[in-house]
Amino acid sequence: MTYCAAASLESGMVFCSDSLTHAGIDQVSTYSKMFRHGIDGERQFAILSAGNLATSQGVMAKLKADIRKEERVTLNTVGSLTEAADYLGDISLEQQERRKGGETNFEASFLLGGQIKGRKHRLILVYPEGNHITTSPDTPYLQIGESKYGKPILDRILVPELDLATAAQCLLISMDSTMKSNRGVGPPIELLLYPKDSLAMDNHHRFVPESDFLRDLRLSWDKALKHAFRQMPPLSWAANWDKPGRGRNEVS
Repeated sequence: MTYCAAASLESGMVFCSDSLTHAGIDQVSTYSKMFRHGIDGERQFAILSAGNLATSQGVMAKLKADIRKEERVTLNTVGSLTEAADYLGDISLEQQERRKGGETNFEASFLLGGQIKGRKHRLILVYPEGNHITTSPDTPYLQIGESKYGKPILDRILVPELDLATAAQCLLISMDSTMKSNRGVGPPIELLLYPKDSLAMDNHHRFVPESDFLRDLRLSWDKALKHAFRQMPPLSWAANWDKPGRGRNEVS
């Protein structure tokens, strides 16, 4: 399984993805789920993928081939992030159709984020069916893959006004929570920070399993959670709830 998450904030965007891939009990490999492409000063795109590895790799190969062949529609020619999402969705459908058959699920999902000069940066989730959604002020993040374990921290912390460094920590903790509960998700972990209007994606980090930073982050988060839990009020304050005759809507 895979977990990828990204956030679109007033200050820019942050992307985070794992690299562990399972193709059976004895087939565990690492593949980057993060694809970057851009023309410095003109346009930048980052794409995270989850789902069938053959489909996602086929999509990335097609994106690169179209650019190399200077096709009419490429990431170098689209006029907006919406057009880029439509283009990405069409390629994904084509790749799934080529592999369709049997009982194998060839679906893949993508997080597409980027900016074209003169336009605002945007983050879009492209579904296997080719349709897509974007972020909102109430939900400034998107997830694909094994999303449930890392969602609570994102709901509590991420707001559009957050700075990129804090958002990056939040996404890394979300990733750590997912790795803690699902062994199908694991390092190397890739992290990308994109300051708005920079039109460059050079702030990229890759954390290997032996990373001191990942270890320190995990230990610090575990310690902070345990400390917060010990500060919870005791159950004695709720003793009256168990007394007969008190209705659900009754207050003292």
